[in-house]
Parts: sequence; C-alpha cells; structure tokens
Amino acid sequence: MFGDCHIHMVLDGVYYRDAINAHRGHVRDDLIRATLTDYARAGIRYLRDGGDAFGVCQRARALAPEYGIEYRIPCFPICLKGRYGSFIGRTFETMADYRALVAEVDSAGGDFIKIMISGLMDFDRYGVVTSTPLSARQIREMIDIAHGEGFSVMAHANGAETIQAALEAGVDSVEHGAYMNADTVRAMAQSGAVWVPTLSTVGNLIGNGRYPDAVLRRILDGQLRNIAECARQGGAIALGSDAGAYCVFHTRAVEDEYAWLERALGAGTEVVITAGEAEIRRRFRRGGLASFTKGRETHDAD
Repeated sequence: MFGDCHIHMVLDGVYYRDAINAHRGHVRDDLIRATLTDYARAGIRYLRDGGDAFGVCQRARALAPEYGIEYRIPCFPICLKGRYGSFIGRTFETMADYRALVAEVDSAGGDFIKIMISGLMDFDRYGVVTSTPLSARQIREMIDIAHGEGFSVMAHANGAETIQAALEAGVDSVEHGAYMNADTVRAMAQSGAVWVPTLSTVGNLIGNGRYPDAVLRRILDGQLRNIAECARQGGAIALGSDAGAYCVFHTRAVEDEYAWLERALGAGTEVVITAGEAEIRRRFRRGGLASFTKGRETHDAD
C-alpha cells in the first residue's frame, strides 16, 4: 500500500471549522488514535502532514510509531498575513517574522517547512484562484531562508506564474499545482521538485451538488492532462490526497487518489508514484535536504 504524501490530521473531510474546534484548547488523542488505527489497518505506513497551528500534527507524529507509521510534519503552514492559509497556519508580516517562524519549526523538531504562496481554486469559476499570490521575490526569499536552515520546502501553489516562481526558487514539492501551462509543466518536469496534485480535492466533489460539475470536470481534466505530460517528460509525481479536506476522507483517500492518478498515468501509475513517494520520503525529513543536495551535486559531477 502506498503512503499519503499530503494529509491534514486536524481535519475530517466534513467541515473544517468543527474539526478544528474539536482540538481547540486541548488536542484530542482519541480522535488522532482512531485515525492512526484506520491507517495502520489499511496498511498505510507513511504520512506527510501539511501541518496545523493547533498542535494536532505534532501529537500525531509522537503517537504514530505506536502504529508502525512514519509520520513527517512541518509543525504549521506559514502564510503571509491577509493571504490564504491563516485558518490553519501561522502568519508573518516581515521576513524577520518569517525567519522567526522557521526557527520555531526548527526548535519544535519540524521535518520541513510548509509555505502557502497562493489561494485555492475557485470551484465556481474555472481559471480563478482565490486570494492574491505572493510575489516571485517573496517566494524566492522564503525558500532561500528555509533552505539556508537546512529544511526542504513544501509549497501550496496554484496558478502558472506562482508555480513557475516556486520552481525557479528551488522548491522541493508543489502541492495542488492547478492551472499550469505547457512551459510550467516543462519546468516542473525538469526541476527536480515533486508534484503532489491532490486530485481528490476536485474529483471527489463531482456529483455532490456543492459546486458546478462542469467547472470541476474542466479543472480535473486539465490536471489529468498536465500530470500525463509531466510524467511523459520524466517529472516526479507523488500520491497525496489532502485527506481531511472536504469530501476527502482519511485512509479511503489513498484509494481515491490512486484511481484519479491512474486516469492520467495508466499502466505506469504504480511505477511513477512509487518513485515520487520515495523522493518525498528521502527529502522531507530532518537532514533530508542535505542528502538531496549532496546527491544532486554528485549526479551533476558525473
């Protein structure tokens, strides 16, 4: 069984506010243990959490070894004040603030840094991304700071220009990655970054009536085409469902995500995502950036 390279233990797939409120003031071990039990029973042995500001992912990582699960966390997502992500992450206003948050992740034993550099797809309007994205300069500085402290960087990113800026800055994984154009797909394939497209966040909504199916299908079809092309060009792609997001339920989401990826990758699905997960597991741990950089330097020297 594959791991899930993008989950949120704090969320439950139903309603994010209620899920978060369940842990406010006191992290609920019973809820975490129940979810870890389900993952263990399903044979899922690797989880990479996208983080939360409430301590849930940190507690999950502490408990996960009891269930035979390797669990990696950024502690909390980091976002610019006034932009998307504050409901689940920590915000900064200046780069000095950002440096302090990176230092806090380091002190807390975080495995990597998670940055929020764009909004979400607007499921009512094709091609629209909610919230103003960060500038290329801000994205580069954030990634440079994290790399300078020895952390790999996971970036929530949608929109071709934003994704391109992250790739040019050396981001280690791109989460979601909607609305890439041909140039950005090519850059993704050539970058060494791992793309975690989280198709379940779109595909699982089709037919439930909350958003127009025509818009959802158009977004999904575009993602499937880009995934197929990225893989054809040798890009790294990993299975990550965004489990906990609306209609993306823990454990079951691994099968859902595999099925969506299979639409794009066909018979090569297992090979592609096995390699992508291996790269995520190697890079997104404490010290993982150093081993990746050393390996890349050795390869370049050859």
